[in-house]
Amino acid sequence: MTIAEHFESGCIYHIYSHANGKDLLFVEDSNYQYFLDRLLKYIIPVAGIYAYCLMPNHFHLLIRFKDLAGDKIDDEHQHLMRPFSNFLNSYAKAYNRRYNRKGALFLDFLRRKRVQDEKYLLKLLHYIHNNPVHHGFVSQAEKWKYSSYNSYTNVEKPSSIEREEMLKYFDSKEDFLGYHKSSVEYDFMNLE
Repeated sequence: MTIAEHFESGCIYHIYSHANGKDLLFVEDSNYQYFLDRLLKYIIPVAGIYAYCLMPNHFHLLIRFKDLAGDKIDDEHQHLMRPFSNFLNSYAKAYNRRYNRKGALFLDFLRRKRVQDEKYLLKLLHYIHNNPVHHGFVSQAEKWKYSSYNSYTNVEKPSSIEREEMLKYFDSKEDFLGYHKSSVEYDFMNLE
């Protein structure tokens, strides 16, 4: 399992992190919204977001870095990592202030796994959207309001999620819904 792969422009990644120890990342609705606001501010300039799921003590993102072709960059990984560092630091500082806590909120480094093929990409989409079901928070993905799932089911509503790219893999909305309700075998060693 590779959890510290270097970021490369134009590539798709599953990115995830967990709260430090038994801490929570999200205590109330406003925390989730603030996290999403920070995500849009820091990550949209460098990557398209295909999916996300925010859980009380961890989060998952499925993103594709924008191409940097023609840009003169000495260290591509550091250039792409910096917005994530700024994003998580900005959230952690605000969270620590709000809850009068000190120390690291997130585990020591950002976990990431590069997506190598279409089969893995679709399994990740299913896994991320069904994470609240897997952990027993809800019985159906659409009942969890802190994921991108409902953005996919309500395509008439504007969204910052790059859903058109992922919806190309499904024949219809019903096909998308059926896939998410189906049972998919996960090889957790390869998903995380």
